[in-house]
Amino acid sequence: MPRALPDRGPSRARPDLWLDLIDFTVDPEDARPLFQQIHLGLRRLIVSGAIPAGARLPPTRALAARLGVARTTTVAAYEQLHAEGVVAGRVGAGTYVAAGLNQQAPSRPRRRDIAASPQKKGSPSPATATFDDSDVRRQSELARRPFATGVCAMPAASQRAWRRLAARHLGNIGSAHLGYGDPFGAPALRAALASYLRVARSVVCDPAQIAIVSGTQHGIDLALRVLSKPGDAAWIEDPCYPGALGAYRQHGLRVVAVPVDDKGLDVATGRRRDGAARLAYVTPSHQYPLGMSMHVSRRLELLRWAQDAGAWIIEDDYDSEFRFEGRPLSSLQGLDPAARVVHISSLSKMLFPGLRLGYVVMPPSLIEPFARARHLSDRFPASIAHDIVTDFILDGAFTAHIRRTRALYARARDALAALAQKHLVGAGTIAPADRGMHLLLFLRPGLDDRRAAAAAARAGVVTKPLSPMYIERRPRHGLLLGFTGFARSALDDAVRRLARALRDA
Repeated sequence: MPRALPDRGPSRARPDLWLDLIDFTVDPEDARPLFQQIHLGLRRLIVSGAIPAGARLPPTRALAARLGVARTTTVAAYEQLHAEGVVAGRVGAGTYVAAGLNQQAPSRPRRRDIAASPQKKGSPSPATATFDDSDVRRQSELARRPFATGVCAMPAASQRAWRRLAARHLGNIGSAHLGYGDPFGAPALRAALASYLRVARSVVCDPAQIAIVSGTQHGIDLALRVLSKPGDAAWIEDPCYPGALGAYRQHGLRVVAVPVDDKGLDVATGRRRDGAARLAYVTPSHQYPLGMSMHVSRRLELLRWAQDAGAWIIEDDYDSEFRFEGRPLSSLQGLDPAARVVHISSLSKMLFPGLRLGYVVMPPSLIEPFARARHLSDRFPASIAHDIVTDFILDGAFTAHIRRTRALYARARDALAALAQKHLVGAGTIAPADRGMHLLLFLRPGLDDRRAAAAAARAGVVTKPLSPMYIERRPRHGLLLGFTGFARSALDDAVRRLARALRDA
């Protein structure tokens, strides 16, 4: 049974007694960890205004005693609230609800406001394409060289678990693979993902809302097919993930570039530029390419805009499991009472790119439009790997793999940062990063990042220049350096090569 806070009646004597007045529980039978239940419960109450801005939260020890949990559990919940910007404070001075959150919270909409947009008719003009085919093929040739981004590691223990499960399923082609399948993929895999996402990413969904796709890019394309038509205005972060911008232009959308700052997407500027836009694409947990997370006040502001405008939000959650200090931040979708967020992520980033598996979590009102669009595009996903991934998740190998890989990537990040500090100190500054799969080297004034990337390529090093990812803003010059999937010796050699190339540039 859930453990409830005692009902002690109204009190105005102390500001931290607000919790006595609120129905707040933790449930030992809930699959989510207790710290997550407390974190999400407090966040819900803060966002709804039940706990006002400026209110002081009770000490972690007192809250733990009231809920009947260990103090480490409440400390973990408070740390997560701190990481998301929901609360502020310092040791010895108390923890307070951050200002300005309650006013931004979206309300739960009326049912008639949650109507899916009509499916887009026609196909975009080839003139809207933004990718050069030869360039794409050239990139794939270089995808294994340092500092290519998105290269994954597969620890030995994870490989052993994968081989065991692959041998089990590939040796016996079941009847489910002998006919045409569900457009959304294997039901067992979707059920396993729904359970995982509820706990790991605070995503609110059931298996019927999940579609298995062949990666994030496929998910973005599918979402744009359903949510937009040529000529629609659509927000996108500036700077942004080039694949999303390319998809916008391929679908004939009118691009509305919205700047990002240290709190993420500037929603107020987006409203001024085109408050009636049809949709927005964001990377709230780890902005690509700059790396910040979207502050909770901006998240609420964005959700309020989507509800007011009847717009949709595409949340790209591409590498959020790889946060090295503290737990991964919660999804934007989990904050959304109006069901306006389409959550997209990639198992290929968490496992390995050759798997080509991602997923889309859609609001219930979009299930049928997504199913039709998927059926018309490629009928249904290749199902042969679904059984393997399902068991990989259910056997616990997946979460163990994430833990191992997170630790491995943290060591690689530290190694690259140390090498850069030693060899690249005159070329620029490495931006601090507590998550993700790449570091960003901001180049010193006078260094052009495209020329620097070309010089690095001649030296056998793969980098991505930052400035082409800007749309309208005056660009900063920098290089994206992927550090995952490479041995320490390879990183050392690549940094030395890059340093020589930048000196020549």
